Amino acid sequence: MLSLDEEVRLYTTNAEREKCSLQATLFGIIVALDFLERAYVRDSITAAEYSPACTRLLSQYMTMLKLVRDSIPSIEVFMTRFRLDTPAALHRIKVGVPATVEHSSEAGPETGKWIAETTQNFITFMDALKLRLRAKDQLHPILQELVTGYARFKGSKEWEGRSRMVGWLITLNGMKASEELTEEQSRQLLFDVDYAYAEFFRSLSGGKNDRDDAFHPPSH
Repeated sequence: MLSLDEEVRLYTTNAEREKCSLQATLFGIIVALDFLERAYVRDSITAAEYSPACTRLLSQYMTMLKLVRDSIPSIEVFMTRFRLDTPAALHRIKVGVPATVEHSSEAGPETGKWIAETTQNFITFMDALKLRLRAKDQLHPILQELVTGYARFKGSKEWEGRSRMVGWLITLNGMKASEELTEEQSRQLLFDVDYAYAEFFRSLSGGKNDRDDAFHPPSH
């Protein structure tokens, strides 16, 4: 006879435990994304706060979905199976970019793509630093891609973050491939890139003139 006090085990093997853990993480990401979407619609958070948080959650969602693909054929199946009533999150997942990009009146489709790509490059580089990647051959290609994408925005010429990142690109260029940044250098680099990241989103959510400058592609 089953005791009501007996703990119900959701798994019996390590593989099943890992599967449950991954699904729980995916569940949490979807709930967080739905909460974020609703908060943005209600003006509880600013566009500068919303955009990077949304991009990060979408990136995390894509990573988790790849890990559970064998047991979860689609997001709709997952939401039905676990009784998730999160229509705002489902819409954002299907669109694939933050609402600030989707509904931008100043940015065309190509510029919206640039914003999403630049945001993802920021996140990728900061995550690399947080994972303690220190060698030139690990960091230089990511930072170079970030700076290249960042420079496509006309307004970036006036942003302090750009000069900081270019300075670090020069520093890395002068190192041997196997050379590593010191702990102090790594912390300062993360601080400077985080500053540039915040400045980038302030430019996208500022006044109309600021947005026009940021969204206008650089002339050649």
